[in-house]
Amino acid sequence: MTNEELNTALYEKMFAEQEVYRSWLISQPPEEILNHTYEYTVREDILMSMEFNDLPSSQARAMLASPSPLADVFRDWEHKETGYMEDIWQTVEERARTEAQKQRQMKRERQER
Repeated sequence: MTNEELNTALYEKMFAEQEVYRSWLISQPPEEILNHTYEYTVREDILMSMEFNDLPSSQARAMLASPSPLADVFRDWEHKETGYMEDIWQTVEERARTEAQKQRQMKRERQER
């Protein structure tokens, strides 16, 4: 298999794994679905990453050997330290600054009338 074929096969295997997970998830009661939304979303992001990137052939082959490569990657992701919460806070601060600037501008415009 070429590198492209290996990566395509891996993506398709992971996609099928996600479809099985999705089918199970939507059969659950709403509260259980909510308990798994983070996992579902991250798994979707992993698939998106796989869609736009390629692994070297040896690594794709190794991943294909796993019965559940998507679940494997998700388990590894769960144990990583990321800057996600810092990014969220930075976005909150940026939005607050923008809103405060808008309010100051509106106040100036009202005073000028």
